Amino acid sequence: MDEDEKPLIVSSLYDECAQNHFASANARVRRPFYIDRSYITSINDDQAPRVTSHASAMNKRIEYYGRLGPPSEPSLIAPDHVIPAPEEIYVYSPFGSALKIGGDDSEKNSSIITIFMIWNTMMGTSILSIPWGIKQAGFTSGVVLIFLMGLLTLYCCYRVLKSRGTIASIDTSTWEFPDVCQYYFGSFGRWSSLLFSMVSLVGAMIVYWVLMSNFLFNTGKFIYNYVNHVNVTEMGLTTNGSNKVICPNNGDSTPLNETVDFVFGNTTGFTLFQMCWNKTNTVPLYLIIILLPLLNFRSPSFFAKFNVLGTASVLYLVSLVTYKAVCIGFHFHFQWDELHNYFVPEFRLSFPQLTGILTLAFFIHNCIITLLKNNKNPENNVRDLSVAYLLVGLTYMFVGVMVFGFFPSPPLAKECIQQNFLDNFPSNDILSFAARIFLLFQMMTVYPLLGYLVRVQLLGHIFGDTYPSILHVLALNIVVIAVGVVMAKFYPNIGGIIRFSGAACGLAFVFVYPCLIHMIALYRRQRLTWFSAVIHTSIIILGVGNLVAQFLM
Repeated sequence: MDEDEKPLIVSSLYDECAQNHFASANARVRRPFYIDRSYITSINDDQAPRVTSHASAMNKRIEYYGRLGPPSEPSLIAPDHVIPAPEEIYVYSPFGSALKIGGDDSEKNSSIITIFMIWNTMMGTSILSIPWGIKQAGFTSGVVLIFLMGLLTLYCCYRVLKSRGTIASIDTSTWEFPDVCQYYFGSFGRWSSLLFSMVSLVGAMIVYWVLMSNFLFNTGKFIYNYVNHVNVTEMGLTTNGSNKVICPNNGDSTPLNETVDFVFGNTTGFTLFQMCWNKTNTVPLYLIIILLPLLNFRSPSFFAKFNVLGTASVLYLVSLVTYKAVCIGFHFHFQWDELHNYFVPEFRLSFPQLTGILTLAFFIHNCIITLLKNNKNPENNVRDLSVAYLLVGLTYMFVGVMVFGFFPSPPLAKECIQQNFLDNFPSNDILSFAARIFLLFQMMTVYPLLGYLVRVQLLGHIFGDTYPSILHVLALNIVVIAVGVVMAKFYPNIGGIIRFSGAACGLAFVFVYPCLIHMIALYRRQRLTWFSAVIHTSIIILGVGNLVAQFLM
C-alpha cells in the first residue's frame, strides 16, 4: 500500500507525535498532531477514509524537525506554523446543548461525568413541550409512551454504539456513525446522513428562533409593564390566587389578539409599544441584529463556555414546576359526568404527536460514539448510557406529570396546556419571567454553536472547506435565519416543529440505519435469525409509521 493510502488512525498518530515529534527541551507542553477532515479523502465511497498526500507530507515535515540536532541533544520542536491547530469537536443534541469535547484539553472522564454529560447534551427545549404531548396522548398512554420510547431509543442507541464493532477488517477507532453508514451504504449513506443531520440542525435552529422570539417578547412586555406601573388584567380564562395559570388561546389553536389580551391604564402608550413590540411581526426581526454577526465567527469556542447554562436552565425548570405543584396542587378528573369538559382522557388517538416529540427528546444517536470515546472506563459504556437514559426519562416524566397535574381543571380545561408550558403563566409572574430570561440567554449562546455545526457539515461536504469565504458563510446564515423568521411569524408552534423534525431525523438515525446495519452485519456472518429479522424490521416499520402519522394529526 502506498504511503498516501495508509488508513487514517488518529490515535496512533497522537501517540507517535506526542512521544517522538515534540521533545520538550524547554519544558514546553507537547501537542498532538491532529488531522483535519479536509485532509481526508477516500479511494471510493465504500472504503474507509485515507490520508491525503498533503497530510502525509505534513507528517514527514514534522518528523524532519524531530530529527534535527545532535543525537545527544533533545530534538528541535516544530514551529507553530507547521503544526495544524487542534480540531475542535462539538457534539450536540438538536434541542439540547452543544458541547465542546475536542482540542488540547480533551481528557478522559469518569463514569459519573460521562453520565451527566450525556444527560446535559440530551436535555433541552423539548422539555417545554412534554406536558402538551402528554395532553395530546392522554395521561396514562402519555406516561407509558415516555417509558416505551425511552427503552426503544436506548436500544437503537446501543446498536449505534456497537456498529463500529461489526467491521472487523478496518480500523474504525476514529469513525463516527455517518462513517459506518458510508461503509455499508456507500455514497447514499453519506449524503442521506448529511440530509437528516441538516433536518435536525435546521429544525433545532427554527425552534430556537421561535422560542427566543417568544421569550424576548414576554420579557419586553414584563419590563414595560413594570416600568410604567401598568395594572395587568387578563381578559382570557384564568385561575384565581397568587399562583395563576392562564389559557392564552381559550383552548383553541388561535391565540387571543394581543390588543385585547390585557387592559392598561394608558392605552395610547401601550398601542404605540405594541406596534413596535409585536410577537410575530417585529420581535423575530430584532433578533437578527444580535445573532447574525455571532453566526459568522470562525470558531464558536467562546459560546461553548456557556454550556453549563443548559444544566442550570433544566434544574431551574424542574424547581419551578415543583414549586408550582406544591402551591397549586394536583387536579385530575377521570370520570365522565357533568364536568366532562374537564375530563382527563387516559388515551387519545393523537398520541403520535407525543411519539414525534419523544423521538427528538431522546435523540443523541448522531454523537453518542464521540461522547463515549472520552469515557475513562469504556467497558462501562453500556451501563453509563443506560443510566443516562434513565435520568433523562425520569426528568421528562417528572416535568410532564407535574405540569399536567397542577394545571387546574375548572374553570380551565387541560386542553389549555400550551406547546410551551411557560405560556400558561401570565407575563407578570416573576418566576416564569426569570425562566424566560434565563432560557433566552442560554439559547443565544447555543444558537451560534448550532449554526457552526450547519456550516461545518454543509459547506465542508460541498466545498471541502468549512469557511470558504465570508460571502459563503453569510449567505448560508441569512438563509437559515430567514427560515426561522418565517416560521416564527406564520407557524410559531414549537410542538409541531419538534415532532416533525424528530420523526424525520429519527427515521434515519434512530430507527432505520442502526437496525439495517445490525441485520446486514449478522447476515454477512451468517448469524441472522428470523426472530432478529422480525424484531428489527418491526422497529423500522415503527419509525416509518411515526413519520407518516405526523402528517395525519
